Amino acid sequence: MKLIVKVFPEITIKSRPVRMRFIRQLAKNIRAVLRDLDPAVVVNGVWDNLELETRLTDAKALKDMTERLSCMPGIAHFLQVDEYALGDFDDITEKCKLHFGDSLEGKIFSVRCKRAGKHPFSSMDVEKYVGSKLRRECGAAGISLKAPQIEVRMEIRDQRLFVIHSQHNSIGGYPLGALEQTLVLMSGGFDSTVAAYQIMRRGLMSHFCFFNLGGRAHELGVMEVAHFIWKKYGSSQRVLFVSVPFEEVLGEILGKVDNSHMGVVLKRMMLRAASRIADQLQIDALVTGEAISQVSSQTLPNLSLIDCVTEKLVLRPLIASHKQDIIDLAEEIGTADFAKHMPEYCGVISVNPKTHAKRNRVEYEEQQFDMAILERALENAKLVPIDRVIDELGQDVQIEEVSEALAGQIIIDIRHPDAAEDEPLAIPGIDVQTLPFYALNARFKELDDSRQYLLYCDKGVMSRLHAHHLLSEGHANVRVYRPS
Repeated sequence: MKLIVKVFPEITIKSRPVRMRFIRQLAKNIRAVLRDLDPAVVVNGVWDNLELETRLTDAKALKDMTERLSCMPGIAHFLQVDEYALGDFDDITEKCKLHFGDSLEGKIFSVRCKRAGKHPFSSMDVEKYVGSKLRRECGAAGISLKAPQIEVRMEIRDQRLFVIHSQHNSIGGYPLGALEQTLVLMSGGFDSTVAAYQIMRRGLMSHFCFFNLGGRAHELGVMEVAHFIWKKYGSSQRVLFVSVPFEEVLGEILGKVDNSHMGVVLKRMMLRAASRIADQLQIDALVTGEAISQVSSQTLPNLSLIDCVTEKLVLRPLIASHKQDIIDLAEEIGTADFAKHMPEYCGVISVNPKTHAKRNRVEYEEQQFDMAILERALENAKLVPIDRVIDELGQDVQIEEVSEALAGQIIIDIRHPDAAEDEPLAIPGIDVQTLPFYALNARFKELDDSRQYLLYCDKGVMSRLHAHHLLSEGHANVRVYRPS
């Protein structure tokens, strides 16, 4: 199968060296993302379009390839085509008739042609000739350029003809790896996940930094959504997940800082810590999900006070976004379900929080804070490659596993809904229920506690992690199902 990959339009207006660098990076990213599906995939082109050839024939693998390319920064859209040597107009007509002839009878259609190279004819000449002949020979009802039922599309590039079967849109933006790196402050909610997506879509390679205020459940939830975003939109690059234990920092703030200034002080501590981590990783920019006046710490005066603790550039891609627009985009990119079920944690809740905090007052409050606690948090920070974050998290978790389900036990398939739908788990005589991992912790308490539940996922890692957490929460009726 052959695909023509159309790059993001802004890439085409760059200077020649920049344009070629971006397109080379995009080709490299495509090979990296598709390598496990087709090790022999071929991607060519350094100036305009990229041409991709694959030997894949399996329907599921082709679907996976299409989904991956549809989520890749740098691609505007891609076309599935058949390639032929360019002949005369009659030959072009025959090639189009071969692919569209049977579907044109009784239909209104149009012919669209794009052309690149030197030819003694125009694109309009091709459209008129091929359209007229197809109408006569295929029993079409007519031609309409404004409202066709079927579009016969082709591209002519030098001495090659491409008959286009389908078009798939992607997310645009710049290729990951072509621009600088950033460190995204990730809480796992709507705002931070959408901010991470937007910054990645712009081509900025993004590492994830999580400040743990809520224990294991919150850390696991944020790890899962960070891994999801990376896997779907950024897997061409290897990045880090950084987890900083911040419970002691929060406790110090609660005990030493005036109630109305807690929110601003906490954000300043997070930015100080993130700046130190960014220095370690040689990163010049931080990313947050803050939007103007969404909460008290996000007024312009407070944001200015927060930013002054770092020399790093702080990027806020959502700064002028409405909350509902953020939620809608989270639904679109697939992070909303994670955000809805993110475990609650005890954040800083101020009574009458300051919306216009004064710098001298904030600095006075921070004088009461023991900075050694912040240093300890940084010393205990964990840096894990994002592609190994779930596996490494589950290495030391020992949970009882069973290879066969018994009558009366219920298997809970905790895989992502897409995976559960593509390859449903069915075991004769056993009740199998689907409950995605991101909703499991919140909804498990609704289940009948007199039944035995076996958690199932592909590798057994996610099921072990969630079983471990549920057991630690006091649910003794949980095991892991690992079929032999």
